Amino acid sequence: MRKRKQPNQTKIISITSGKGGVGKTNIVCNLAYCFASMGKKVMIMDADLSLGNVSVVLGLAPKYNISNVLYGDKQLKDIIISDKNGILVLPASSGIPELSNLTETQKMTLMSRFGDFLSDIDILLIDTGAGISSNVIYFNLAAGEIMVIVTPEPTSITDAYALIKVMSTKHGQKNFSIILNMAKNEKEAKGIYKHLGIVADKFLKVSLSYAGFILYDENVSKSVIMQKTAMELYPESKSAACFKKLAYDIISQDEDGYSSGNLQFFFNNLFKKS
Repeated sequence: MRKRKQPNQTKIISITSGKGGVGKTNIVCNLAYCFASMGKKVMIMDADLSLGNVSVVLGLAPKYNISNVLYGDKQLKDIIISDKNGILVLPASSGIPELSNLTETQKMTLMSRFGDFLSDIDILLIDTGAGISSNVIYFNLAAGEIMVIVTPEPTSITDAYALIKVMSTKHGQKNFSIILNMAKNEKEAKGIYKHLGIVADKFLKVSLSYAGFILYDENVSKSVIMQKTAMELYPESKSAACFKKLAYDIISQDEDGYSSGNLQFFFNNLFKKS
């Protein structure tokens, strides 16, 4: 029988972006696959509450979603689903615009329902919406580590900076990890990170760390159409190698400091207003 985990052993990471269309959900799902393959118990929380896509990418068809919990129709245990690889998913709703900005009552309801469900989880990945909405800020602030997805597109870089600026100047968040997605090569990825880091350090006084990069790979788009992860369909692809390395680095990083995350931190921050 699996030994029950202590609350502070759960690693909680938000995967976020300033701009939509940067492959955020693909990265979340592929990382979850990698973690599950490494023997970790992983859960994805689809925190794009009104336009969730995690279930679509994984080929799942949830009967219920987070809206049923927030409206009091179901308990959290009733909506959590699992794919064939053992990845647990807390599905979001789709097409319910009023959930794009949670009320304080809804935030407290969500927190109170989380209860026992994370105590046995090794890693919780929070797939936030894109942009600087209150929900995006809310879930990022609740996580132990914030990973910002950036692509080589100028608009992606600009919007990532805007997200970091809002979170640092208005909410005091000073630590961010950067993942470069759809990069031509490692040199391009590190160049963009360096440029973003210089600007952020000069004007925002924040700490950006380089988490890694994912190479541009048409197999990722193909896998989305098939509603499976690239890791599962194309395990020998160049993007798969990047996902594996990124997952390994996340697991291997020092558990001290802001990057470790824990449930008490998560629960406490869910009470804070964003």
